[in-house]
Amino acid sequence: AKGGLILALLCWAAGKVAAYPPRAFSWHDTTRRGARADPQPWSSWLEDPHSRAISGHQPVAVQCQEAQLVVTVHRDLFGTGRLVNAADLTLGPAGCKHSSLDPASNTVTFAAGLHECGSVVQVTPESLIYRTLLNYHPSPASNPVIVRSNPAVIPIECHYPRRENVSSNAIQPTWAPFSSELSAEERLLFSLRLMNEDWSSERPFTGFQLGDVLNLQAEVATENHVPLRLFVDSCVAALSPGTDSSPHYSIIDFNGCLVDGRSDDTSSAFITPRPREDVLRFQIDVFRFAGDARNLIYITCHLKVTPADQAPDSLNKACSFNKARNTWAPVEGTRDICSCCEMGNCESSAFSRTLNHLEQWPSRRFRRHEAKEAEADVVIGPVLLSRDLGTTGEQQEGAQGGATAASSVATGLICLVAGVGLASVGLAMAMRYRRCTPASA
Repeated sequence: AKGGLILALLCWAAGKVAAYPPRAFSWHDTTRRGARADPQPWSSWLEDPHSRAISGHQPVAVQCQEAQLVVTVHRDLFGTGRLVNAADLTLGPAGCKHSSLDPASNTVTFAAGLHECGSVVQVTPESLIYRTLLNYHPSPASNPVIVRSNPAVIPIECHYPRRENVSSNAIQPTWAPFSSELSAEERLLFSLRLMNEDWSSERPFTGFQLGDVLNLQAEVATENHVPLRLFVDSCVAALSPGTDSSPHYSIIDFNGCLVDGRSDDTSSAFITPRPREDVLRFQIDVFRFAGDARNLIYITCHLKVTPADQAPDSLNKACSFNKARNTWAPVEGTRDICSCCEMGNCESSAFSRTLNHLEQWPSRRFRRHEAKEAEADVVIGPVLLSRDLGTTGEQQEGAQGGATAASSVATGLICLVAGVGLASVGLAMAMRYRRCTPASA
């Protein structure tokens, strides 16, 4: 009876230990709980807009007007009760200062034209999208040894429909429709869009991490032109719009060579086959500029077209580096047009830059003075990366390790209790056996 009681008690204790949360055994919890406090609250706003509903705090309000955007920023930017310095807030890559300050409501207002302060415009088949940034760069504290706040970058967008009248004034009957003007002047509309994983729609410019992939789709609206084939002549990444800023990084160069895919640690490449002749897709592994705290990039690409019936050549091509075969391969055309990508010089005597490729087109619709309309520079951005990626990854890895260690400790305790229980049962059986032996004799 004593042995059965002891066994029952031991089994009850083992069940309690097994049901106890494994995380309770982790000695990492105290430090991890403090380290995992989000140092960038605006990152959670971008990834989960519903998270702000808990506090009801609306720190930034944007009005997209006819010719300008008005950004109103509450000085309690992070909802902590600590007001930021108005001089530490700027708008756009150009760093425009605020237009007005309201001490009564503790708000800062920026009013800027849609093309001012370094904003970027993106043309899509449905919309005109103006993008800029609200920057917060805290000034040094009175004690330069310590830091009490981190910089912030908040993306701002204004979307305007292309096929509707967004002006507050009525269209005058004497005006010619915009589409008619484009057709009459035979202009081409180039665009570059950031797409989701299955290329079905556009995706936001935020929430990227190192190791992700950018899906970029270049397009040209052909209107009434003959069939055209689109090429991406070059692409440069920089910290601001344009290709002249420093630092900058060449993604596509040498008239259509995706040179970023030549690096050992990337898989960047053009997507083949094309969905249409006037569309070209390519993927880029996400990267950031070392030593820059903003964790953002702008991508400027030079797009151009040729007649769809013209064979690709060394100046009009889309070439990716195939690491498996250690060679360059074109989206269409013969492999020899990509041989110049390895040499880094794709100029040829047959096609010089001074020769306009439109002169080869067998159509009177394309005249020499329209050459400038057959190519254009297009900018997208800012593409924002999540901050403190390495720290977050280390914390997650450490937390997982703590859980694993806790599980191992719990398993060990269960085995120990089970062993003690078996030993107790054996001892009880041995004592009963000794009591029964004299009686039998």
